Amino acid sequence: MSTGRLVVCPTPIGNLEDVTLRVLAALRDADVVACEDTRRTRVLLDRYGVSASLVSYHEHNERARAAELVERIRGGAVVALVSDAGMPLVSDPGYLLVQGCVAAGLAVEVLPGPSAALAALVASALPADAWRFVGFLPRKRTALSKVFASPETVVAFESPKRVGASLEALAAVDRERPVAVCRELTKVHEEVVRGTAAELASRYAAGEVRGEVVLVIGGAPVRRGPDPAAVDAVRRLVEAGARARAAASVVADLTGSPANALYEAVAER
Repeated sequence: MSTGRLVVCPTPIGNLEDVTLRVLAALRDADVVACEDTRRTRVLLDRYGVSASLVSYHEHNERARAAELVERIRGGAVVALVSDAGMPLVSDPGYLLVQGCVAAGLAVEVLPGPSAALAALVASALPADAWRFVGFLPRKRTALSKVFASPETVVAFESPKRVGASLEALAAVDRERPVAVCRELTKVHEEVVRGTAAELASRYAAGEVRGEVVLVIGGAPVRRGPDPAAVDAVRRLVEAGARARAAASVVADLTGSPANALYEAVAER
């Protein structure tokens, strides 16, 4: 029976001291370490005196290399998977390898460790009870609008070149939406800037920011329908002969319900 297995190892997102003891032990014990950039991984290994055999595993060779590594694990090898920073598979290569191992009935062990998404979420001071990670923000406005419409807190990676444009797009939807721009997390120049979409869009309008960026965006306000009693009042006025638009306007003035919502509720019937 094969004793081979895949060990998924998260690596520091900036500060090399954030690597865990379990990850270092796994890297020392592995027959081979699959990594995005062998040069970057070598820096981490050299820091802690880890001697390991490295093989490249990145988006351009992932399919072929995953099949190769699955066969090595099937033959009894222990393979450690790392990305350049953070947890593999989270906007980084690794899915095909994990999927291949599971399909082949091979053991997969996932170690906990650094995550830019989680660090940014906590640092943002925005609600963390319900949140979603969307990877890199989409470029197209339609897809971007759908992300901004999420009622949960949104955590997203963003290119330094597009921070200003993305914040401007959010401000166009909701100027008061709370946002945190988390830059260079765990590094010397770490910075977390919190504010409204309008404030931060203005701050970052000048151009590209430096370093790696995670955006944390407060959830969109939940839009509730108009007061049922107010809708009933509009309906009764209409039945008495009033025009729907005028009736909605009068009831809105008396109850504070949005006139358009009242009109639409009656018009739908």
